[in-house]
Amino acid sequence: MNKLILLQTALALPNPDIEALIEGRMIAAMPRMFLNPGRTFALYPTDNSNMSLIKPKQMSLFSESGQLELPLVVLDKVSIKAWARCEVCQMLNDPESLEAVSQLTVWTTEALQQTLLQRRNIFLTHLRVYLLPQPLEMSVHPSGNFVSLPKSLNVTDSTPVLSDSIFAKRRQKLEKLEPPEHPELEKLQSALVHLSTTNPKAKQLDAEIKMFLGWSEKLPTTQPDPDLAWISAIAQIGNSSDGNTFEKLVRKSFIKLGFANSNTNPKASLNPESTGGAGGLDFYCETPYPVAGECKASKHESVPNSVTAQLVHLGLTHLGQDKFERSVKIILAAGPLTNPANQAAIGSKMNVIRPETLQRLVELKAKQPGSIDLLQLKPCLEQQPFGEEADAKVNRYIDEVREKLKVRSHIVQLVKDFLERTKSTSVEFNQLHGAYAFSMSPQPLTYEEMHQILIELSSPLTGYLGRIKGQDLGRDRFYFLRDLPLDD
Repeated sequence: MNKLILLQTALALPNPDIEALIEGRMIAAMPRMFLNPGRTFALYPTDNSNMSLIKPKQMSLFSESGQLELPLVVLDKVSIKAWARCEVCQMLNDPESLEAVSQLTVWTTEALQQTLLQRRNIFLTHLRVYLLPQPLEMSVHPSGNFVSLPKSLNVTDSTPVLSDSIFAKRRQKLEKLEPPEHPELEKLQSALVHLSTTNPKAKQLDAEIKMFLGWSEKLPTTQPDPDLAWISAIAQIGNSSDGNTFEKLVRKSFIKLGFANSNTNPKASLNPESTGGAGGLDFYCETPYPVAGECKASKHESVPNSVTAQLVHLGLTHLGQDKFERSVKIILAAGPLTNPANQAAIGSKMNVIRPETLQRLVELKAKQPGSIDLLQLKPCLEQQPFGEEADAKVNRYIDEVREKLKVRSHIVQLVKDFLERTKSTSVEFNQLHGAYAFSMSPQPLTYEEMHQILIELSSPLTGYLGRIKGQDLGRDRFYFLRDLPLDD
């Protein structure tokens, strides 16, 4: 049950400090006085560190004749968004420790040195921050370390900015003044702060870095991939008689999957706005490996042998024998192949894939961007079976990718649940392997297989888990950074 707390005062801090606390970039503040552990208060934003809070705006009231009658002073309002509990309060007066503090907070060493000269002592309080259900608007207040709230606030500790495990880990590093684990990423995040306000890609990268560093628990809510609008139409158009639109969607699909083609020849292109037309291949990919294909948008018509013959003829014409033979060959068709056409496709090592399967593959790429590895897909397309049976092997590949995602999502959740249950900051691999064996896991894993997946999940490029390297494989420790959600 969440604990009920009554707040009557607010600690006045510079607004940038409070924003850093709310975002999880920082867990400490510098009050002007020593704070007793356990003390709770709201966080009151001020414009600067010298508590110059009152900023009157001069407004004039005029009579109907336009003559000034009296001045009116209107005080600015502030928005209180969070409250905090003091976990511990340290007194710093050693100049040599300031650089270590700077590496773990948003303050520069120079700013800390200046503060120490002014105050002789720095009180560094570790704050566990919680969000208020609704912001509290109030007028600015005369200077002071603590500000009286206009009304008492009943709050609970149900909405912490950081989880118990991440906060404990951050607090331990600050208490012991341990250096940050990823200083380069922290510098990059600092550089992204202002850019992220206007650039959506910078904002997404900023959010992902903060999550990896443990400064936030989850990515901000993002809109679904806008490409899902046309991706969801692949099967429908493929089962219609609109061959031109289907060809464009197929080209867009292969680009979405990561294929590319710098060839400007419209007869062997991947440009959705310049389809092959009469006498040209419906689509052709150059990288990461060559793919040549034809499209047939029709569910109620059988695909004749002329389609397979056309792919061979156009491939040899526009690519040459050597390049065409090295290419993966695909026919995208909704309707069944005639027996001669299917036999020809098998003999020419052509994969016959249904529009529904292509849509399923591209949807997975859009929803889980890192899930489709084209170099792992290549052996699937180059090996038997070919012809109409190839559609089943592509679906098996998709199912295998989804199963791998389920295993990884399960492991991430296992780490998260273990740390929350034990109130630990990290878990040793040997413990985690034992927990996995007794969990409702999607599939069994060997000792080495599970460790390899954990290394993958703790890579800076994925950032679902963090890793503390041990003396041997079994003593590696892992901690939770962010969820790996699955879209079924």
